[in-house]
Amino acid sequence: PPKHLKKMLTLSEAKKLAAYKAVDENITSEKKIIGIGSGSTVVYVIERIIQLKDSLNKENIYIPTSFQSRLLITEGGLNLGDIDTYPELDVTIDGADEVDENLNAIKGGGACHLREKLVAEAAKKFIIVADYSKRSTTLGEKWKQGVPIEVIPFAYLRVMNSLKVLGCENPILRMAKAKAGPVISDNGNFVIDAYFGLIKQPKELLEKIKLLTGVVEVGLFVNMAKRAYFGNEDGSISIT
Repeated sequence: PPKHLKKMLTLSEAKKLAAYKAVDENITSEKKIIGIGSGSTVVYVIERIIQLKDSLNKENIYIPTSFQSRLLITEGGLNLGDIDTYPELDVTIDGADEVDENLNAIKGGGACHLREKLVAEAAKKFIIVADYSKRSTTLGEKWKQGVPIEVIPFAYLRVMNSLKVLGCENPILRMAKAKAGPVISDNGNFVIDAYFGLIKQPKELLEKIKLLTGVVEVGLFVNMAKRAYFGNEDGSISIT
């Protein structure tokens, strides 16, 4: 059909497109230990794995990064493993809140970035799947909620003051939606969202934040992803 008659994809449809393609190209019968990220995109990753189940290795082990992905793995009838038993993975597929042109990413909108980073680093190949709204030139361009930082609860005020010194004008303690008080991560910690504007040097910022006492992990994933799959509005997929 002519271009103007083509149906533009919703963000969900674009995510699904990218997730299916990433699974088809990266989870093959030789890949045995697979890391599964968290968030809305990962629902489609698992959906595709279940569809391909018969052609994949029955012995495949899937390592979750959150309670959410653990549930998806067990409900899908897949073999569940953990990072303690399988410290080396073949591939990890995960979503992201924003991805820059060098494949650096901001993650942790769902407060799972500590486990996500552990499982991403453990993999020989880390793949990001996202829709077109997550793609930017520089981090901070589209994701305005800030860099998610997991902190030990009793250190959060000190860390917030230190983040101001590092250039974040207004660090925010993330509050829960359906519960009174702050969000508690799967590891029992608090999450601070710190917006630094455009992050031209993500590696430097990551190192500075990581050195603050009380910081457990930072949602900046720098020089980690080998490839990113973006589902576009027109139904195409961009692979970077």
